[in-house]
Amino acid sequence: MKTILVTGCAGFIGWKVAGQLLDRGFSVAGMDNMNDYYDPQLKEWRLSSIAGKANFKFYRSDISEYEKVKEVFSSNKIDAVINLAARAGVRASVENPWVYLDTNVKGTLNLLECCKDYGVKKFVLASTSSLYGLNEMPFKESDNTDHPLAPYSATKKGAEALCYSYHYLYGTDISIPRYFTVYGPAGRPDMSIFKFIKNIDNGIPIPVFGDGKQKRDFTYIDDIAEGTLKCLQPFGYEIFNLGNDNPVELRHVINLIEENLGKRAEIEWLPMHPADVPATWADIEKSKNRLGWSPKVSIEEGIQKTVKWYFENKDMVSWLKTSD
Repeated sequence: MKTILVTGCAGFIGWKVAGQLLDRGFSVAGMDNMNDYYDPQLKEWRLSSIAGKANFKFYRSDISEYEKVKEVFSSNKIDAVINLAARAGVRASVENPWVYLDTNVKGTLNLLECCKDYGVKKFVLASTSSLYGLNEMPFKESDNTDHPLAPYSATKKGAEALCYSYHYLYGTDISIPRYFTVYGPAGRPDMSIFKFIKNIDNGIPIPVFGDGKQKRDFTYIDDIAEGTLKCLQPFGYEIFNLGNDNPVELRHVINLIEENLGKRAEIEWLPMHPADVPATWADIEKSKNRLGWSPKVSIEEGIQKTVKWYFENKDMVSWLKTSD
């Protein structure tokens, strides 16, 4: 493979995936609409770190606009697509489900149609652990995912179903990594770890939903990017869990952030959102055996690296707007 289309290339995971591809000698066509779901300044910062690299083309386009997607395909000889453009966020999807439908479902359909029409045989769809809902843990790829708890996970389920249809009808080789709570340097400002670091450092109360004992399978960004690239291998149609296989309590994460900042958190306790789940935990045996992937970064090391990035980029981060 020579040229990979990476959608959402200015997003948290897309930026890291595009950078790793470029470092390994691939050409990357990157698409991103630079929307304001969270502060676009951070997307601009990420994009600036890869925009000057050789073999990178950037298209400020929205995957929900079919003609714009066709323009990118017609202008490049694309060998594979990694679709990381998505509206994320469980709680936000409850407030405004329409944009999730447009990007996550219609956008995926547009990309699949262009893969069919332009002879692109490999497609990687980023999906989510929130599909597992209230299933028993650890979550396995074979679990039933027909009961999503929010529009976000429902639209991701729809995108997965479309992928299977295109695999069945046209032989498109499709891999679907399901991500588990991704964090790390330059992460999304609406995610808990980013907000907690910034707020604790600035003496601002941190919002904690529930009692703080909920567990998440926090997975470091570099591990996620590595697993995503491994999904470019030919598999036919396969789903892979990409998680740390080590769920930790939110309170433990807060304690790690406090230790690395050298400051104590003031907590604003809020009621648990009905779309939130008490815990997530990835069964990653399939990813180990089929992808040859396993996570390398512990939560302790990952938080240390994330806080270090925060201090190194504090001037930029101080200007970013974060949601409650």
